[in-house]
Amino acid sequence: MMEKRIPILPFALLPLWVILYMALQPGVDYFVDKLLSLSQGTALTEALRFFLFETPKVLLLLTLVVFGVGIIRTFFAPERTRQILGNKPLLAGNVLASLLGIVTPFCSCSAVPLFIGFVEAGVPLGVTFSFLVAAPMINEVAVVLLFGLFGWKTALLYMGTGLLIAISAGYIIGRLRVERFVEEWVHEIKSGPGMSEDRPTWSDRIKSGMEAVRDIILKVWPYIIAGIAVGAFIHGWVPQDFMAGIMGKSQWWSVPLAVVIGVPLYSNAAGIIPIVQALLEKGASLGTSLAFMMSVIGLSLPETIILRKVLKLPLIFIFIGVVALGIVIVGYIFNAVY
Repeated sequence: MMEKRIPILPFALLPLWVILYMALQPGVDYFVDKLLSLSQGTALTEALRFFLFETPKVLLLLTLVVFGVGIIRTFFAPERTRQILGNKPLLAGNVLASLLGIVTPFCSCSAVPLFIGFVEAGVPLGVTFSFLVAAPMINEVAVVLLFGLFGWKTALLYMGTGLLIAISAGYIIGRLRVERFVEEWVHEIKSGPGMSEDRPTWSDRIKSGMEAVRDIILKVWPYIIAGIAVGAFIHGWVPQDFMAGIMGKSQWWSVPLAVVIGVPLYSNAAGIIPIVQALLEKGASLGTSLAFMMSVIGLSLPETIILRKVLKLPLIFIFIGVVALGIVIVGYIFNAVY
């Protein structure tokens, strides 16, 4: 049977993407300075410039990368992934599960059902926790936003430290032998061997990439706009000395305080990273800001409520404590280096 014709429209649109991306800064400057004739340097002008530039920039970057990751994801069938994770030694499984989390665009809450599926399938508990940490914290949305706003070095360092937290947290939990704190009904439900899955054609893979763009962008665009709007307000009106006093390097308590504040909140990378950018521009330290961001998107109150259906309270507290400790350590490391 002949393979379906490969759709060429996504690739034909690539030159248009490049033109739009290159024209963003001069286009926004012309609109704000010439058409609106706003005074330069005022809070309103700079906040508006921030919002008008960052919103399309983030959406363009996400569209391109989500399309590529959507194609990559077609090479990881769910049953095959579970078999791979279930047959690996603990540390190797932690590494693989964490890497899988990077190409899985879930917030902390939507990652929980897949986490439960891994537990039901017999994947080691520590391995499943590595996935649960990595999926929301270092998915492609977070990496793309960090790259677009801060550059490749910060994005790479964040991805590396996020992976280290996910691998370490899962490994520690696995070594603690805390399976007794998983609800009994989970152990009673074990997934049987999966059905053989047809290998997708390249036409199917590209279609999957296009569907990923549609699904993910439609889900996150409100968070993007809301986050950038808050960031624009901070950028324009919040005094620099105020933020530096709360989230600066000199205050030893700023990192743990940022984590404590971030854990009860709920957002995703699309909503919180533009806010972090504005905080940094106002004098907040990088380590404290990243610790706050990691705690918001990697740990959340809704996530713990969902986890309570499958985990007993001692294990939930262990999970939050181990991950929060890792985030605090990363925050101090970034503050020391930068």
